Amino acid sequence: MEEMIQHELIQGEPAWHAFRLEHDGASEAAVMLGISDLATRTELLDAKATGVGKQFSDWVQEHILDHGHEVEALARPIIEEQYGIRLYPEVYSRGRMSASCDGLTMAGTTGWEHKQYNKALAAAVMAGELPDKYMAQPQQCMLVTGAEKWIFTVSDGSEHNMYSMVVLPDPVWFERIRAGWEQFHKDLVGHTPCVIAERPKAQISIELPALFIQAQGAITDSNMTSFGIALQEKLSEVRAIALVTDQDFANAKAAAALFRDTIKKLALTKDAMLEQTLSIGEAARLIDAWREDLRVTALKLEKDVIDQDLIKKRAMVAAANADYRDHINALYAETKPIELNVPQPDFASALKNKRNYASMQDAINTLLANSIIAADAVAKDVRAKLAWCKEHAAGQSALFPDLQQIIAKPLDDFVLLINSRIDAQKKVEAEKLEAERQRIRAEEELRANAEIERAKLAAEAEKLAQERQAEMAKAALMIPELNKVALEYQIDQAQAKAPSVEKPSSETLRAAIVDHQDIIADFLATRNLSESAQNTARAIIVEFIKYQAARNLQQAA
Repeated sequence: MEEMIQHELIQGEPAWHAFRLEHDGASEAAVMLGISDLATRTELLDAKATGVGKQFSDWVQEHILDHGHEVEALARPIIEEQYGIRLYPEVYSRGRMSASCDGLTMAGTTGWEHKQYNKALAAAVMAGELPDKYMAQPQQCMLVTGAEKWIFTVSDGSEHNMYSMVVLPDPVWFERIRAGWEQFHKDLVGHTPCVIAERPKAQISIELPALFIQAQGAITDSNMTSFGIALQEKLSEVRAIALVTDQDFANAKAAAALFRDTIKKLALTKDAMLEQTLSIGEAARLIDAWREDLRVTALKLEKDVIDQDLIKKRAMVAAANADYRDHINALYAETKPIELNVPQPDFASALKNKRNYASMQDAINTLLANSIIAADAVAKDVRAKLAWCKEHAAGQSALFPDLQQIIAKPLDDFVLLINSRIDAQKKVEAEKLEAERQRIRAEEELRANAEIERAKLAAEAEKLAQERQAEMAKAALMIPELNKVALEYQIDQAQAKAPSVEKPSSETLRAAIVDHQDIIADFLATRNLSESAQNTARAIIVEFIKYQAARNLQQAA
């Protein structure tokens, strides 16, 4: 923010006028905003664009400054006593903005503004409701000086007719004033002053000579010939008017009115003539023709005035709408995809009750400027919120399908809503993540339990296998004995039947087994058996060979 500077200036002196020419005074703020009834915004643009010190100072003196310095001087000590303060007239600036204070305390915390007494303003101050056209000045004074409050007084210099209220700084007003001056200086660039001091008056001479006719049974004297020539000349002159400027419209309206008045006068002249005689039909017909010519011309002028007036007004409105639309489109390029929620200015309504095209154009320009200021404020707010979202809510756009609607909320509410949705989404994601973790832990526990169970089952299976293997090995060890017993039993039976048969010796049986070792090994190699199964199978085969050997021996005997 620019630094505040104090200026040693005295109101009314040349240096003070030069200072005002280069600065945006607090007393001009209402005019700049288009809410003053002292002057129009266009007039202020004209005055600033002129750049001529004296002309500008005269304009300020006429439109802005009060002429009540004497009343102000009388009111000052009364205010000082009422509020227990000491006030000093000071001039300050902050950048281009300035404030010529009627009074400011030494500490700069309290300021004072005095206006001459008027009943309406006094009533507003008593009600504590300062109209906008007065509020702009103390708000800019506080914006420039940094004062904590401003006393606004309306009086005639006496304590009897003195009413005051305290105005406090308003950030909304501060922003309105800043934005207003910014737009004002944009409009000032290339502005061409066009001051119309008063409403144009008809400048075209359409007076016709008075028609006189004297008749006694026949017309004895008249100026009808010269009147007819003059009439045709004036009609031609008026018909050549091109309706462009306010002056052209004033001329056309005046001509139409005078032509209608002439029609009435011609009718009276005709009636007076007919009262003198009934034998002058030719003259009567000529007068009727003139009257019709005047009527048609007056009617056309009136219609042209209405048509061209409508065309000019429509052109003003169309141009303003186009300028506003271009500005909104430029702002939208910065706020996409958010469309700006701004009202469409009613430029047509701004033309109502305006007496000339200059005042109409000023009303439209002022409305356009204020509408642009309002749109800029909305766009600035939207850009700030979008920037905040980019920084704090990146990648979360899916949470805000209604961003177009919620972005209109105040910044604090907007931020709270965005954060609440993000927090809610984070909670949902955290819950999903925790649920996934729980699922993974459950699956891991199941797998671990399954591994434990498999290991347990494998251990039990291994144990069973070992027990079975031990039992089979034990059984295998018992088989030879059992076979031996069986063989001995068979031999005993055979000997009982044939005592001459001898029982095979252990050496015989062992020799039979040794002879078959290679065959046994080759046989087992062709089988996919575990070591324990091979041992069992070998034991059985050996016992079979023993049995077969004993059997063969028995059969041979």
